[in-house]
Amino acid sequence: MISSHTTSIVFPVQPTQVAQVMPFAQLLQRRGSGRLWLGQSLGVETHHVFAALAGAGIRVPFGTSVALTGLRHPYDAAVQARSIAQVSGLPFVAGIGPGGEVFQRMVRTVPLPKPVTVSSQYITTMRALIESPGGADADGLEHSTHGALPPMDTPPVELGLGVLRPAMARAAGRTADVAITWLTPPRFIEETLVPALEQGATEAGRPVPRVATVVHAAVRRPGRDIEAIAHSAAYAHLGSPHYTDMLRQAGIPADPADPRGGAALLVSSGTFVTGTPGEIAAGFDQYRAAGVGEVILNICGVHTALGMGAAMTDVQDILAAVDGRRA
Repeated sequence: MISSHTTSIVFPVQPTQVAQVMPFAQLLQRRGSGRLWLGQSLGVETHHVFAALAGAGIRVPFGTSVALTGLRHPYDAAVQARSIAQVSGLPFVAGIGPGGEVFQRMVRTVPLPKPVTVSSQYITTMRALIESPGGADADGLEHSTHGALPPMDTPPVELGLGVLRPAMARAAGRTADVAITWLTPPRFIEETLVPALEQGATEAGRPVPRVATVVHAAVRRPGRDIEAIAHSAAYAHLGSPHYTDMLRQAGIPADPADPRGGAALLVSSGTFVTGTPGEIAAGFDQYRAAGVGEVILNICGVHTALGMGAAMTDVQDILAAVDGRRA
């Protein structure tokens, strides 16, 4: 169901009811292709949403983009990932990431001193638990794990790592199946992140992870203020030091003290993809040309600014245009 050139959807906000997610899941099920992704929800927890959807008869693959490592031990993360693959009956992408410093301060005394190392150790432990009968025997900077999971045959679990900058990309190359990027311009992916993934994979003697990129988009329609919609979508990221550092490395001079200015830069640079549905589909092709195998449509700005109905209309129109280009 997931090909090398897939367009998927991320549910754009943290759900407080499973019913909020259902229309997006049903749309993908009718379409017959694409994955439903969720970020870390602190409302109804992400894995619980997936389990509820599977129990309601939804048959689409799921993925986390990303689940935050500070909320669970890697042993529990492996249990959650394997469980979703089992109850859905389909391959699952367990994408993980450390989150930013603000989140890290919420769940520990100080921010992680070595987030790249901790993330690498975390995903390596998850892989040992999921794939090795002997389990994991590891003492990491944050977690120690000595034991195995009970045997259980499940659909495949791919392990993903949230990637913004070269150091994490190299770590993903060494340890992950999927590099999950967010708000990353196509040229930065092609010229900076993909070479770093390749370097890490070569060092570890393993395949280069595929790239799945979350892309903000909105259809231009009469009366819409696209820069305001972009701000609604990404203001938290545009106020974050690690996201704005990535954008500056990509040649987009975003300032965390000026999220509105950052939103305008996202639109003018094409990182926030807008236009007609056909123009948005063409914009997604730029990501594919840069090495992205799975474009993940994020309609957060429209959902936040204009509501669920407007968001669903945009999603349907954009996917129809994407599928028309593939016909």
